[in-house]
Amino acid sequence: MIFRETPLPGAWVLEPERFADERGFFARTFCRRDFAARGLETAVDQCSVSYNHRRGTLRGLHFQIAPHEEVKLVRVNRGVLWDVIVDLRPGSPTLRKHFAIVLSADLGNQLYIPKGMAHGFQTLEDGTEVFYQISEPYAPEAARGYRWDDPAFAIPWPEPATVISEKDRSLPFFSADSSQPPAQGPHPPAPSPAPSQPPSPGEGERRPETSSGCSPSSPGEGGWEGAGEEGRGDEGLREEAR
Repeated sequence: MIFRETPLPGAWVLEPERFADERGFFARTFCRRDFAARGLETAVDQCSVSYNHRRGTLRGLHFQIAPHEEVKLVRVNRGVLWDVIVDLRPGSPTLRKHFAIVLSADLGNQLYIPKGMAHGFQTLEDGTEVFYQISEPYAPEAARGYRWDDPAFAIPWPEPATVISEKDRSLPFFSADSSQPPAQGPHPPAPSPAPSQPPSPGEGERRPETSSGCSPSSPGEGGWEGAGEEGRGDEGLREEAR
């Protein structure tokens, strides 16, 4: 596996190393030793699947509070989605910033989401199926979320939210929530983003394949996005190791 750091400290994009022959290919999606070597969570308490009938389906932004914070490893079994995380860790240099990337079954890439981050996604194809490895069991009493369109995060969702649950529509705004988000220890500074802005996807297309860089989003506070060559979403990601 190839590990790439994102601009949000502790979050990683993982890409498969595929060993191909006339039959197809073989690739690892998880390796306890490789994760432990980088200080990443190795425990897997639950695995879950999210199936989404229609393109434009939006879920999020979700997280769990202490003592049930989760680490998630997210990939797509079928279809394509735009995956986004928001840093909610007090004291983090990237507090309220977001990072977004296209995940797809064809690419086989994954997003590692540490504790203290909210997660959401929007599907870019009908019939998209999402697979999660999760470090903690689901705890309804600890489940929390913020609105997907919260101006505090200024997430530029690629398409209108054509399908969204009433529960997610009713989530609070960050500024209106008096509770404390999950606590985390100190974090290293985030890398400086490149100066260019990734384009937005067009109608009936996947995410554009030619943006160059991980850039501050607009309007507002914003965050970082990756969309890159062949939809890899690796702009602004530093390759750490194979």
